[in-house]
Amino acid sequence: MGRRAKNKQAPPTPLPGTLEKKGPSRRQLSKTRKLQRAQDSKKRAPEPESDEESQPQPKKVKAAAKAQPKQNGKKTSSDKVEDSWDNLPIASDDEDDELDDDEFPMGSDMDSDEMEDDEEEIEEGDDAPDNDGVFPQVDNDFLGGSGSEAEEEQSLDEDDDEEEGSDEDDIAEFAGLDERKSRKLEARKAREAADAEAELKESAMQTNIGEDGGDFDMLEDEEDQADISQINLRIKEVVNILGNFKELRDPAKSRQDYLDRLLKDISTYYGYSDFLAEKLFNLFAPAEAIEFFEANEVPRPVTIRTNTLRTRRRDLAQALINRGVNLEPIGKWTKVGLQVFESQVPIGATPEYLAGHYMLQAASSFLPVMALAPQEHERVLDMASAPGGKTTHIAALLKNTGMVFANDFNKDRLKSLSANIHRLGVKNAVVCNYDGREFPKVIGGFDRVLLDAPCSGTGVISKDPGVKVNKTEKDFIDIPHLQKQLVLCAIDSVDANSKTGGYIVYSTCSVTVDENEAVVNYALRKRPNVKLVSTGIEFGREGFTRYRGKTFHPSLDLTRRYYPHMHNMDGFYVAKFKKFSNKIPKQTGDNVDEDVDQDADEAGPATFMEDEDSTILKAELRD
Repeated sequence: MGRRAKNKQAPPTPLPGTLEKKGPSRRQLSKTRKLQRAQDSKKRAPEPESDEESQPQPKKVKAAAKAQPKQNGKKTSSDKVEDSWDNLPIASDDEDDELDDDEFPMGSDMDSDEMEDDEEEIEEGDDAPDNDGVFPQVDNDFLGGSGSEAEEEQSLDEDDDEEEGSDEDDIAEFAGLDERKSRKLEARKAREAADAEAELKESAMQTNIGEDGGDFDMLEDEEDQADISQINLRIKEVVNILGNFKELRDPAKSRQDYLDRLLKDISTYYGYSDFLAEKLFNLFAPAEAIEFFEANEVPRPVTIRTNTLRTRRRDLAQALINRGVNLEPIGKWTKVGLQVFESQVPIGATPEYLAGHYMLQAASSFLPVMALAPQEHERVLDMASAPGGKTTHIAALLKNTGMVFANDFNKDRLKSLSANIHRLGVKNAVVCNYDGREFPKVIGGFDRVLLDAPCSGTGVISKDPGVKVNKTEKDFIDIPHLQKQLVLCAIDSVDANSKTGGYIVYSTCSVTVDENEAVVNYALRKRPNVKLVSTGIEFGREGFTRYRGKTFHPSLDLTRRYYPHMHNMDGFYVAKFKKFSNKIPKQTGDNVDEDVDQDADEAGPATFMEDEDSTILKAELRD
């Protein structure tokens, strides 16, 4: 570094030590320079003494020849090679002076130290570069010269490997300017970016995810290679085509082809079995079906029900707000529900919760009890009551009067049922453990019966994602069969002569027609002594009267459906019957299962109670 600094301070003569290698390698330049020097020596030396004198001298000899005139003040005759230097003009201070192509300028005013530096510079390298364009190279080196010669040589070798252009391009690439190197790097990055973009576009064309929608055939070919984001885009594309099928369709494809493609993508993207995806998809139009599947991926809001047996909703809300709970009423349709947005304390472990002031309960579970609308001093049966949310709600509406029979077939669930009954201060409940199909043989003559039937759970997929894959076609045969038996027993357990009652509410947390409209329609055919009435709930979508070629009773439009994407609550179904006679007219020609008919007929109407039992029950109700 010291030598370079000294050389840079010797204007105007360009310094050989600062020259950078450009173009061909140093060894190639050395060979060319030696040949040129040999030819010039022959021309300038008319009588060479020997063949050795005509050959190019080594670098050390040349350097000694340069240094000798400075020491003696005149040329020496130690070597005949010096004759080739005698005729050279002395380098001037003018930068425009032209130099011979194969020699460096020599100045008479250079000191011995500078000459020694020149000798060292020549000895270190194999050969010196040619003198063509010396001054431009020196200028470039002063502006952007790099560090040591080893670093320069390494960088130049790397550039040699990367550059594939012409000789002029090589010279520009090997220049010492950092700016030019930066441009090369930027150009290389630009080419790589362009290649990446081209590859991305090619991939998009292969999967038919393009701006113009692409070709439908491409979707089939690239099904296995498409990632999740591409499948989502394809779902939207197919839904858009189905929404305007006449204008956007491919003439070579039918509507069923698009539907098949969409169902496969739904199964893959949302994780449903093919069977269940198709079953749920058929309930809606294509665009609404996607909204339903999307809503099942989002948890439902946390809601609580105020226990009016212990507090009022206003007081409860204020107490929870003081504890750092952010909440507000669910809506105008309920006077006891609160929606919790965030809480600084565990909402299931507050002092108010432990004191029984509220019950953690989904908003959809309010609906069947609201439809049942029990009145004070009535006898009510909850055929499947665990864990007690609906039972305690019924008791609150009864104001702890009358009697609530809380039944559940699963004995293990009775623990949570009993705990909630005690915590919420319910005093008119009777907990029992029977199969619901045993009613009314166990006891009958109820004013109202609530049957929240066991179901497939297709309305609560957000809570139980396992439903997506663990439900089969057999489940949708066995479960509706059980539901049909239970609803007939529930109807038979009600006393049609009740002054204030005679109502049955059937509900499920499922959205499939097999478990809802089909079961209700079956009950209407098997029990002509009942009819459907309004649920009394102001919102909800009407039940199906026609579904995929099936025709149901026209009164099924009185039933109500609730969906996650429409009402922001669990999928639910509610139907309300009114029993107007205890006698069951005989029916013929019904295409139903014989075992269901036999079980229901054996149960018979609710007229089995003895007079003594009836008198005792009426006396208890008056008390």
